[in-house]
Amino acid sequence: MHSIELQDGHRPDAAVIRVMAFRHSTTVLRRLVAMGCMTRHSAAVRMLLVSLPVMLLAACGSRARLPIEATIGPSPTLTQPQRALIPVVKVAKAAGWPAGTTPQGADGLRVNAFATGLDHPRWLLALPNGDVLVAETNAPPRPDDNRGIKGWFVRRFQKKAGGAVPSANRITLLRDTNADGVADRRFVLLANLNSPFGMTLAKGDLVVANSDALLRFPYRDGDTTITSTGTRITDLPAGPLNHHWTKNVIASPDGATLYVAIGSNSNAAEHGMGVEVDRAMVWAVDARTGAHRVYASGLRNPVGMAWEPTTTALWVAVNERDEIGGDLVPDYMTALREGAFFGWPYSYFGQHLDARVKPQRPDLVARAVVPDYALGAHTASLGLAWSGVNALPATYATGLFVGQHGSWNRNPRSGYKVIFVPFRDGRPSGPALDVLTGFISASGDAMGRPVGVAIDATGALLVADDVGNAIWRVTGRTESSAREP
Repeated sequence: MHSIELQDGHRPDAAVIRVMAFRHSTTVLRRLVAMGCMTRHSAAVRMLLVSLPVMLLAACGSRARLPIEATIGPSPTLTQPQRALIPVVKVAKAAGWPAGTTPQGADGLRVNAFATGLDHPRWLLALPNGDVLVAETNAPPRPDDNRGIKGWFVRRFQKKAGGAVPSANRITLLRDTNADGVADRRFVLLANLNSPFGMTLAKGDLVVANSDALLRFPYRDGDTTITSTGTRITDLPAGPLNHHWTKNVIASPDGATLYVAIGSNSNAAEHGMGVEVDRAMVWAVDARTGAHRVYASGLRNPVGMAWEPTTTALWVAVNERDEIGGDLVPDYMTALREGAFFGWPYSYFGQHLDARVKPQRPDLVARAVVPDYALGAHTASLGLAWSGVNALPATYATGLFVGQHGSWNRNPRSGYKVIFVPFRDGRPSGPALDVLTGFISASGDAMGRPVGVAIDATGALLVADDVGNAIWRVTGRTESSAREP
């Protein structure tokens, strides 16, 4: 039996030990049964199921070798890939916020709960009239995703992390009628959707990205309920696997084109490229006809999107691949240009090959674009919002806010915060700044996990928290009216 040595003298995480022990146990048992040493139902098998995990407690996953800061910025450090029989699993248990507590804002910032008691709020759309839409949602049924022993463990870890709740399948409208920074009215704007996520206004309509379709609904300023069943603009890739199920959408400034972010059906094409058709890319959809074309591709899991006003470029936040070490591969945000290919699954950050992917495509790798700005390995950077007109201090006047949902397979953890990347002349111009932290308790539990971010009509930064079931509102300590950056 092969052993796995402790690395760097670090104490292994308990979740890592349990997973590795079980997987090694079942591997040994399968070999012994295949050799005819025992039957599947023998007493020896039952004894080994109990004893082998104990024998294998010395197994552990490797710790990240770099500080997370080394994997953030325009030129991140890219180490050599580290393959392991069992990937590191370090999941923060979902605990929720103790009464009266909030995330911690950076110096000069004030934080309050804009709304609480929500059902897994993930994405936000701030409307021009001051109302705020929140998608209360989670994954649809996916019978072909996370199958087998590994899938069983993934489902257990998702439950521990607070990600296994049923989808509420609704969009809720929140309204602050007395301008005190707290939503005092709540309406179900749309119900009975199919794992909705992205939302945008386009030519007077509300466009919603379900997990399987892009829908248009009639909307008038001030509406609190929409009874229309909506018009299907186009189908979106879905099906029984639908690994990255979230679909985001943003409209062009004139509303004529809808840009739709669609994630891959795997981590690194382990199911073959046949299931990746029309995935790992951003579509450009004609809002009138529903016809679509590939705008940019090779994007493993593109989620948040935002317009940068100086260059008018569309920026996207992308979750990169897992299971090749705690330092690889950094998530990133980047400006898109039509026809650009960003490497997935064959390579990352330009021409860095992923040896797991067979066969390779050297023709595609040769033209793979290096992303503009790394956001840290395994940070799960999902939310993206341009600073726009905001009521935060001048430090946050021009740049992008990023909601980092937090890692599951990095030791130590990364993400679990909201950061700000300053811009100058349409490009990132400095190191990332922490905006909202404190989502992990002293005992290592997740009191919350940030997802979508948005700037509302008052200039406040709003943050959806799908573990704390809240929306946090961030302003300057001496709140004033929103100002032009």
